[in-house]
Amino acid sequence: MRREMATRMLLAAALSIVSLCTLSLPVRAEEPIKVFLSMSFVGNQWQEEAANTIRAMAASKKYKEKVTFEVQVAGPNAQKQIQQINAMVQAGAKAIIVYPISPTALNQAVKAACDKGVTVVAYDGEITEPCAYNVHIDQAEDGRVGAQWLADYLKGKGNIVMITGVAGTSVDSDRVAASKKVFANYPEIKIVAEANGMWGQQGARTALSKIVAAHPWETIDGILMQVGCYTAASMQDEAGIPDDKKIPCAGEQSQGHRIQMLPSGTKVEGTSGTYRPMGYPSISYSVPASQGAIAFKVAMDVIDGKNPPKTTIVPIKPVKMGEVRICETGSWKEMDEGCNVFKPTVVTDPGFMSGIYTSLTPEIGLAAALHGSPEE
Repeated sequence: MRREMATRMLLAAALSIVSLCTLSLPVRAEEPIKVFLSMSFVGNQWQEEAANTIRAMAASKKYKEKVTFEVQVAGPNAQKQIQQINAMVQAGAKAIIVYPISPTALNQAVKAACDKGVTVVAYDGEITEPCAYNVHIDQAEDGRVGAQWLADYLKGKGNIVMITGVAGTSVDSDRVAASKKVFANYPEIKIVAEANGMWGQQGARTALSKIVAAHPWETIDGILMQVGCYTAASMQDEAGIPDDKKIPCAGEQSQGHRIQMLPSGTKVEGTSGTYRPMGYPSISYSVPASQGAIAFKVAMDVIDGKNPPKTTIVPIKPVKMGEVRICETGSWKEMDEGCNVFKPTVVTDPGFMSGIYTSLTPEIGLAAALHGSPEE
């Protein structure tokens, strides 16, 4: 009897020790979600801003404890981007955000990633592989809006120059096709020259300089530039063309371009040289860099078991003459209330792309695009 009781006591003590050990074991933290950004072409301000908005979203309160985030750059080389995506999958990626160099070249690598449970989301450019998610503006509408404004401003006739983007991307192809479709409706509008500006101010200057050498300013009536209206106005200024004689330009949302659109003589602190109000006849359409941040949110929604649409179309809001409004702080709230360009004392680079705002990204203000810092 005593032996049986002793055995029971020893067994109870052993069970108590096991229970205590079990209770004292630390709870294993969830592994962070590995998110990668694969960038192709990075040779302009917009790409840098887009990457910063993704960094800001990853650092926002909702996600910063959940994810690790890494950026890799392939350059304008489809094969290198394919290798990069494959390596990301091998490294344990749960989501890959992509700025694709081609709508089709990455499809096999993207399908292989999807088959391993990786969520792939492209932004601005499109991936045609059905398993991928896409976030972009209506690129054809973007091309149509600028071309239509220019055709209307010129009253349906004149010689125009087109400066396009990065050849081979769906972005460039869709915009160019839509613009030319508009101009085809006006027999008296002639495209006298066309060149690739690589979506940057320096590329635009190089392309436009070659064109002006063959087609002097006085023979050109209008310019359509995917990026570079700021540069076009600056080059005319350098050539001695006064503000009231500058050639109209339809283009994207650079900071300098929108400041130039303000009425000539408007007092704005921090302006100098050609980075100043000119009353420049223009339309400035927005291609939000925060598309990248939206792509990040789509990826996280998929991982969280939600069912976002396969394609998210981000609305664009063109800014016309008389509609330029300077932001005081650059917060998302202020942009939501209607401001669309920043103080030159804050944004000193006239090539900075001011079209940051979307209603879908309250985490993204000026600080996000500049430094990768989310709204608090």
